[in-house]
Amino acid sequence: MSDEIKHECGLAFIRLRKPFSFYQKKYGTVLYGLNKLYLLMEKQHNRGQDGAGIAAVKLNTEPGYPYLHRIRSIAPQAIADIFAQVGRQMEEIAAFHPDIDKYPGLMKGHYDFLGELLLGHLRYGTQGRNNVNFCHPFIKRNTLPGRNLAMAGNFNIVNTEELFDLINSQREQIDKQSDLAAMMDVIHHFLIQADEHSPEGADIIAVLKKSVPHFDGGFTFGGLTGNGTGFVVRDAHGIRPCYYYADDEIVVAASERAAIRTAFNLGENEVKELTPGSALIVLNNGEYSINQIIAPQERKACSFERIYFSRGSDEKIYRERIALGYHLSQRVLEAVDHDLKNSIFSYIPNTAETAFYGLIKGAEDYLNKIKTERILSWNKDFDEEKLTEMVNRKIRIEKIAIKDVKLRTFITEDNSRNEMVQHVYDITYGTVRKDIDTLVIIDDSIVRGTTLRESIIRMLARLQPIKIIFVSSSPQIRYPDCYGIDMSRMGEFVAFRAAIALLKERNNENALKDIYEKCIELKNTGALNKVNLVKEIYKPFSLQEISDKIAQLVTPAEVTIPVQVIFQTIEDLHESCPTNLGDWYFTGNYPTPGGNKVVNTAFINYMEGNNARGY
Repeated sequence: MSDEIKHECGLAFIRLRKPFSFYQKKYGTVLYGLNKLYLLMEKQHNRGQDGAGIAAVKLNTEPGYPYLHRIRSIAPQAIADIFAQVGRQMEEIAAFHPDIDKYPGLMKGHYDFLGELLLGHLRYGTQGRNNVNFCHPFIKRNTLPGRNLAMAGNFNIVNTEELFDLINSQREQIDKQSDLAAMMDVIHHFLIQADEHSPEGADIIAVLKKSVPHFDGGFTFGGLTGNGTGFVVRDAHGIRPCYYYADDEIVVAASERAAIRTAFNLGENEVKELTPGSALIVLNNGEYSINQIIAPQERKACSFERIYFSRGSDEKIYRERIALGYHLSQRVLEAVDHDLKNSIFSYIPNTAETAFYGLIKGAEDYLNKIKTERILSWNKDFDEEKLTEMVNRKIRIEKIAIKDVKLRTFITEDNSRNEMVQHVYDITYGTVRKDIDTLVIIDDSIVRGTTLRESIIRMLARLQPIKIIFVSSSPQIRYPDCYGIDMSRMGEFVAFRAAIALLKERNNENALKDIYEKCIELKNTGALNKVNLVKEIYKPFSLQEISDKIAQLVTPAEVTIPVQVIFQTIEDLHESCPTNLGDWYFTGNYPTPGGNKVVNTAFINYMEGNNARGY
């Protein structure tokens, strides 16, 4: 993706169902669980590089001994830093007790993170807050084990203020900016209530059924209680992903299927998807179950997971990304006037590579069809040279764009920083015939268009093609996302800026004022969540009109080479990714009322010149 947007967070949950001696005997190490947690987190490192954290709960500890531990890091390589710290503690203890690895029970007592329940998290920072105190897992401590709680998750919640008000939370204002703090306080509130009324301890299923219906947003979160209960919960629309696996040795859950398959060497059908609105519950005796916590709603799993965020090593995601590129091939062929001889195809590295293969497959299918028709039309009137020339016609593929290591500069002056942005990518010279070849480049998406304008288009123009066609495997991003991706300011979207420019060109700026006044009226009546009014901005324009205006906006003034932009259609997106139909950032059709509130708030902020986030 050329325009950087924050990745989804990643979750890893493990519950060991056997004594540590079992793993030592079968796998040669009592660190089996920790090793698997490390693998799960590393195989999901694409989901957030701003920080990481792990928590561990030990079962059946002696009274007075700690049973809940946590470590977090915002180091550049946060996962490695965390497990290096864990390893150093083990090395220090082993130096005094050289034979400790022969005694699993002794190791459990001395090693902080040798717990039966493990929770790991990978984080991206929202609102610019990249402080270790905002890294998951969060912990609520209590003198009673069953009232201790550790939680982490992949989510955005749009009603945090309401959640704090619900339980009259006394947290500091800075803490009240945290989605996890709000969710955790609500769950902990009902956890204590349940624990007080039950001599056998809180029923975690009942606690979750009281808590989760209050959460407006997209979420997958996991938790551990101090008495050894573990849980993982998914939102009713299935917006955020979650997968799990269980056998008689282990119960595991993670944000990505491929991570579990790789870490445990499993087949595709062995890893299950946690269904929307349900929870994976593991009791302190090791028994697990899947329980419906809230009624499932229309499935709106995030399509960006398939387009970009999730690792492409999952076979279904790989095929879907191929399909995204394939669906674009016909429109691209029309854009180059089917002149494959003078067209070069490439992609923005590295995440658009799979969609690129699909685009090439579509072009190859067309070319092979043409070859067959031409050869048949010769009616055996050909020689070896003529046949060889036809058979050897290929789609022209080149590695045009090269993404360099992220450039950093101590210079803060704007013009100098813009100069640095221009060099995020480089090109392969000598690949394009000047004033002859059309250059076709595919990317995952176009969000802001900043990197296109400041870097990529300028860079490609240096090759002097006759035309540049930029292809997006996703549709136009028109609306904020409030369920995971940190996109919440209307003015950042190049599609929105294109619509505004078209309104101005047609002397219809009053439409913006009218929509703004409607938003204020809804705000004053507490009804901002009733309808998405921003849809009215796009209504007068066709997909092509906005695409053409985007092409103008991303073309630097000094570039005279024609630039065309082609976007995926919503229909082809859904056909390519049939199980992930969440498309609110493209269509404005939010699955929860909080989404409408966010988009209307974002528009109010835009009109008032307020750069605040929409939630």
